[in-house]
Amino acid sequence: MNIALLHEAIANNIPDQPCIIFRDKTFSWRQVTDRTRRLATLFKQHGLGCHRERTELQNWESGQDHVGLYLYNGNEYLEGILGCFKSRTAPFNVNYRYVEEELTYLFDNAEAKAIVFHAQFAERLAAIKHQLPQVKLWLQVADDSGAPLMEGALDYESALASVDPEPPASGLSDDDLYMVYTGGTTGMPKGVLWRQYDLFYSSLIKGNQITTIDEIVESVVKHHAHKAPPIGLPSPPLMHATAQWIAMSLWVMGGTVVMQSKPESFDADDIWQCVEKHRVNSLTIVGDAFAVPLLKQLDKQSYDLSSLRILASGGAILSPVKKQEIFDKLPKVTILDALGSSETGTQASQLLKKGENITTGDFAMKDGCVVLKQDFSGFLLAGSEDVGWAARSGYVPLGYYRDEAKTKKTFPEINGVRYSVPGDRAMAKADGGMKLLGRDSVTINTGGEKVFAEEVEQALKNHNQVFDVVVVGTQSERWGQQVTALVKATVVDSAEVFESELKAIAKKHIAGYKVPKKFVFLDEIVRAPSGKPDYRWAKQTAEAMLASESEKQSA
Repeated sequence: MNIALLHEAIANNIPDQPCIIFRDKTFSWRQVTDRTRRLATLFKQHGLGCHRERTELQNWESGQDHVGLYLYNGNEYLEGILGCFKSRTAPFNVNYRYVEEELTYLFDNAEAKAIVFHAQFAERLAAIKHQLPQVKLWLQVADDSGAPLMEGALDYESALASVDPEPPASGLSDDDLYMVYTGGTTGMPKGVLWRQYDLFYSSLIKGNQITTIDEIVESVVKHHAHKAPPIGLPSPPLMHATAQWIAMSLWVMGGTVVMQSKPESFDADDIWQCVEKHRVNSLTIVGDAFAVPLLKQLDKQSYDLSSLRILASGGAILSPVKKQEIFDKLPKVTILDALGSSETGTQASQLLKKGENITTGDFAMKDGCVVLKQDFSGFLLAGSEDVGWAARSGYVPLGYYRDEAKTKKTFPEINGVRYSVPGDRAMAKADGGMKLLGRDSVTINTGGEKVFAEEVEQALKNHNQVFDVVVVGTQSERWGQQVTALVKATVVDSAEVFESELKAIAKKHIAGYKVPKKFVFLDEIVRAPSGKPDYRWAKQTAEAMLASESEKQSA
């Protein structure tokens, strides 16, 4: 299940169907094949490829060269992934918000041999280029910034035009790597190493009945003979693994990936215009962070969204209140709420249609997904009231690049079986599903009781005036840590009354000790471009504002 070979096989059968749509350009499967072959040729001409096979390596090692994709969403990002696969190099994502020091760390940790970047990042890269002597190739993608070509870099389009579209490198294997760097919200970023085989079955296809590329091609050809191909728009940044997986899963079905026209920031009007114009069937978002502006935009303007059938969410909470609002505005849509991480792939999901009981955090688990006991000694029984670890076996990553200790900790072997245990706490439901509580790294210990930040966030989002909320633990003499909520709200007449209402509505959903003791009201909540909460920023901001408030009261 090498993804480069799979894409080539599908392209050979539907060459003239649209593969990628970005702004006013539509790239057919034939064109994407040509362009990604040229990119692979370019990588190979610079000496990049695979130098040691998987059988010679430990799980935290790589025998392939690594290529950083320092780009906003666009056709070049997806071409970069495929071009790497076809040259037996491994692509990795780069957070475009990183400053120079963070970029230097990332490229050094990844031992990057090539970097593909948008022109507007050229000045930042030029400042650190001398610290990255291992980089053999700098490929600059032109953008609206008008930035000149960085010294020593090649222009992306000119470079592609200068080489031949050679067939993929020999020896392509389903052991070939795909690398995704975690965001580093609880430590320095870490590169998760996936075999393409494991990525395919964990996140790109439902079930594991299909075992050959020929079977996939046959399925695609049959579908195209009777129905229009699926058209999807993954709206999160492609530096977020979920968006990459959605794009690749669309390709597995012979589908079309639509990119938003304004990828530099989240523009709800742009997203809905793309859905309308390109007749998008499935739209992927990141929880309330994306749902709120999208829903507000529907109050301002009408769009023809009759093509939309699936609204998928992952990476952050999609609250019951927002799910209901989605159904109110888009009654024919099915909501797919997915759970996963860089270390597990797609782990569990919840499908909801209008009229069904709406919940958040309750998931049906995929094959291989379990809830482990606190001490890893076994599994929690269905219906147990104990809290354990959400885990997955089977199709899981190899480990973290260049980090043996963290690899062994996050991917432990239990009774002869390797599991991925990225740190999410969960309970085993009586119906065989899983109740997600939240990431252990942002758990709050208040008076000896553990409180999961995401659980409190879900409870507070039941108030219809909560625009956004992030919950953290702040210092408390009495409790050690106190549950503190940072809230962005719609117009509120009285903060005191609103705080009372928030506490009352939270008590309907969570135990009293979990209800926030402190509230901080803000005009804006900082989140990552992926929509995920920035808990570091939230904790620093909350503690600073509470300290300032305390000083004023003392004075």
